[in-house]
Amino acid sequence: MAAEGFSGRIPLVVGVLPDQHVEVLQTARTLAEQLGVPLVCAYVDEASYLVEWDPSRETHRMSLHPEKDDEDVAAIRDDLGRAITEAMDGGTTDWTLRLLAGDPARALGRLASDIDASMIIVGSPEPGLGHRISEALNGSVAAWLSHHQRRPVLIVPQKKRHDAAHKN
Repeated sequence: MAAEGFSGRIPLVVGVLPDQHVEVLQTARTLAEQLGVPLVCAYVDEASYLVEWDPSRETHRMSLHPEKDDEDVAAIRDDLGRAITEAMDGGTTDWTLRLLAGDPARALGRLASDIDASMIIVGSPEPGLGHRISEALNGSVAAWLSHHQRRPVLIVPQKKRHDAAHKN
């Protein structure tokens, strides 16, 4: 993992989630390597809200569930760090992980603006009823970003996987 200062190179921002489909990080890595730029991987904790934003320091946030906050955030950070390390293994891309708070789309947009990222990369909505209900209630991160950003937004689709029973 590289330090936050990337020696003047303009980074890409990639939204990351626990158990996210691997194509998002693979696509981000490939694009970053082709452009010769670093990645800022950003996870947004929706169960927290932003109290103060200072890009030069840690984000100050307050949890909606403070009794479990520190342990849960540490576990998520560790899991995401391992997943990102695996996806970046063998590559040349410098990267860092940022933990943000609040609404995912707005937090990613704010981060991209603050670090002057050249692009935001996110995954397509996950399949399944639970994700569709969440998207209906909260809106799609990808859709909000694509309508409210001045910078490009790359939406990475999940590859369709067919098990042996469905092959003809």
